[in-house]
Amino acid sequence: MNTDILELEPRVLWHYFSQLNATPRGTGKEEKAMQFILEVAASKGLQPYTDPAGNVLIRKPATPGMEKRAVLALQAHVDMVHQKTPASDFDFDTQGIQMYQDGDWVKAKETTLGADNGIGVAAILALLTADAITHPPLEALFTVREEKGMVGAIGLPENLLKASAMLNLDSEEIDTITIGCAGRVAIVTRGSYGQVSVPANTQAYCFKVYGLTGGHSGLEIHHGRANAIKLMCKLLTSVAAHADFYVASMKGGDAHNSIPREAEAMLVIQEKDKDKFLKLVKMQSGNLYRLFSKTDPNLKIDCSSCAPPEFVMSDESRQTLNHLINWCPDGIYTMSSDMSEHVQTSNTLSIFELQNGKYEIQCLTRSSVDTEKDQLAQSISGAFTAAGANVSLDGAYSGWSPKPDAAIVRHVASIYKKLFHREPKITAIHAGLECGIICSKYPAMDIASIGPTILGAHTPDERVQISSVKDFWKLLLEILATMPEIKNLRKS
Repeated sequence: MNTDILELEPRVLWHYFSQLNATPRGTGKEEKAMQFILEVAASKGLQPYTDPAGNVLIRKPATPGMEKRAVLALQAHVDMVHQKTPASDFDFDTQGIQMYQDGDWVKAKETTLGADNGIGVAAILALLTADAITHPPLEALFTVREEKGMVGAIGLPENLLKASAMLNLDSEEIDTITIGCAGRVAIVTRGSYGQVSVPANTQAYCFKVYGLTGGHSGLEIHHGRANAIKLMCKLLTSVAAHADFYVASMKGGDAHNSIPREAEAMLVIQEKDKDKFLKLVKMQSGNLYRLFSKTDPNLKIDCSSCAPPEFVMSDESRQTLNHLINWCPDGIYTMSSDMSEHVQTSNTLSIFELQNGKYEIQCLTRSSVDTEKDQLAQSISGAFTAAGANVSLDGAYSGWSPKPDAAIVRHVASIYKKLFHREPKITAIHAGLECGIICSKYPAMDIASIGPTILGAHTPDERVQISSVKDFWKLLLEILATMPEIKNLRKS
């Protein structure tokens, strides 16, 4: 790690972010990070509580003179998405994130940075350990397994929090107050396919699509970036119209909530068709380079000979699966009729693995309208079920309905305007936040979400803007220092 990061302001926040990033905290593997949080609490004499889901709640009394102010909950999730570049040998389970400064940005070498949601966690730890920061009674909630199904939030007890308002610190634009989000459901499809022995007089090739931009399948779905799985199947479909080949295996995507950046397949081609096949691949690749030159300028498509497999898919199975993958909706499905620039419903084909006679396909359907989300998910699952696959709908949850007049929203907006002399953007996002689940458990609680500017979340290009972290901290401190008394909260 570049030690200059520890000199950035606010130092206390960057200090805890650096310590957090030195601790492995992949989804489902947050134990060491949670232990670190418990040790921080103990160092200040605070009594933490761990609920049955593994979330940690730490209460801190108000500073003198703030005892009658409304109790405020601060919430962030501890886990991070693990993504790295193809050439990287980084081990997330044993190594700390290798951070460095690049101008006004902090980045990570060859991996995700973990600013999502590590900056929020670090900010809460900084507040819990501070002695000279004015604040109302605080409830610090650290949740687990957010990145795979919001498991921690779903398991949160309904009688644990006492706060009348909550700040979620998981937004990714400093000039934005988020007040709503999309619900989602994961579609997991598993099936089998016919196999035949590799025909004689053939050559095996390893076929790779990589270098795509990728990104968060909710926050960045509107950019129209290429999906490596869809791209691979589209390319093979184009080639199949002019040359015969067999598919031995295929794999693409490695995170259910990310736009796939890479896909690979092992193909078997008749020796007599080899030159024609390679020529077609080159021609079709050129077409795709031009088509996605703006959204995915680093797209690469490689095809090289490799050791032959023992079996390949039957022609009938290949045609059926390729048709389903090409048909499967991917990207924006509908836009909101109320907010013209807001994505209402989308689907991302996020993971595809096919080998040894078995296949698995994962999709993630998001929508701010539950009925449309359910209808799209049923349409997709119905098509795969009709093809003989086993389909399950997992991790479903509803969205978070915006309340623009909520007291905490108006309070945060007024402080933002006071500090930065401009109106904040108040919006909902096409992604999942734990706020929706928490709000369903605590319907009387008002919630708003804020955070610094983070770009490229869920990819090795993830970066956080240093100047925005400074503004985020300034905003957070002023919100706390001016929190209304509980009797005036609804009037603020």
